Amino acid sequence: MNYEGQICRAPMERASFMLPVMVGCSYNGCKFCNLFRHLKYRILPLEQVENELKRVKNCNGNPKRIFLGDGNAFDLPTEHLVSILQMIRSYFPDYEMVNMDATVTGILKKTDEELKTLYDLGVRHLYLGIESGLNDVLEFMNKDHNLPEAYRAIERLQAAGLIYDAHVMTGVAGKGRGMENAEALAAFLRKTHPAHVVNFSMFLHKEVPLYREVEKGRFVQADELECMKEERRLVELLAGSETSILYDGFHDFIEFRVKGIIPKDSGKMLRKLDEAIVKYEAEEPVYSLVYGECPNLQRCDNGADVWEM
Repeated sequence: MNYEGQICRAPMERASFMLPVMVGCSYNGCKFCNLFRHLKYRILPLEQVENELKRVKNCNGNPKRIFLGDGNAFDLPTEHLVSILQMIRSYFPDYEMVNMDATVTGILKKTDEELKTLYDLGVRHLYLGIESGLNDVLEFMNKDHNLPEAYRAIERLQAAGLIYDAHVMTGVAGKGRGMENAEALAAFLRKTHPAHVVNFSMFLHKEVPLYREVEKGRFVQADELECMKEERRLVELLAGSETSILYDGFHDFIEFRVKGIIPKDSGKMLRKLDEAIVKYEAEEPVYSLVYGECPNLQRCDNGADVWEM
């Protein structure tokens, strides 16, 4: 596969055929994000997309689940997406679904008829960067949406039959606001019923605009202990959900992960978080401060790799 940049997708898509259709992110304005800042955004030619489909077909590939990359593929013009989906169908007529990342504004720009057309061509899961349940945090982080817009977008995509999956972040509200954010986010998620929740503890990169806010004293980073307490409160509140949620929570800097199906697995998830909280309460504060490009992140304190590559 010819791929520019680093592969970025939800853990639920790790077994999917990754089909690049764009480079970077068309928005690329979130203050905390360092995934695509080094890339020049562009839409890949349909000929290049088709060549990748041919390559996989010639290798006797027959994927059932396909993920379109990169940053926000659903925001591509509908007619371009339709062309890609029709090509996918011609090469792999037995495919079951096509999933991708999206933005709230990208969904709102599409008509109800366009959403239905994309559903009919096999689009199913849309991963949305919800991040926070607090409007002032969304505004400060320069997200492309506010909460009313997110509610409206999710209502429209679900009406078309599409499945909504939420990306959220502990620590995004800053030091001292973890519980407030957990409670607001839980209220949002319980109203919008995502099938999946992927929760990342926020990395602070020295290269991103958010770090300038830290230098100016306008943002104070939460440590990993506070982030785990925030996550615990979120899982606790989601445990009362009427519908099942597949939950995956990452604290990559300290190599801690909690996952399960809420509410079925809520008890064991909370126990695992409690054990980690007790451990880190006895240690010096740990902050996820890194430099480099994902996945080649290094800790700023000693230059060690965050992940073993």
